[in-house]
Amino acid sequence: MIYDKISLTPKEILEKEFSIDTRGFRPQEVDQFLDIVIKDYQKFESIIKQKDFELKEMFEENLNLKRENRILKDNVDIVKNTDTKTTNVDIIRRLSQLEKIIYGDEK
Repeated sequence: MIYDKISLTPKEILEKEFSIDTRGFRPQEVDQFLDIVIKDYQKFESIIKQKDFELKEMFEENLNLKRENRILKDNVDIVKNTDTKTTNVDIIRRLSQLEKIIYGDEK
């Protein structure tokens, strides 16, 4: 993931030791600057984790919506392919059921 591409962790930045040369930088200035870098790094790390979580949720939601869409398309195809013409047999069955309801079931 993205963490494979990051070279340093906040801890590595914090624990970094520089060799001091006679003409080197002031250690206090370097430490102050590194403290700022560490805080930014920690913020970036937090933001990346949050974005990864959001991305995972959206990916799962997208998969669920695709499944639902596929099911709905299949249902539409089934309805389109269903013969909607009423036959005489259907009418006779319906009349028979209505007669049973109206006149009662005389067996």
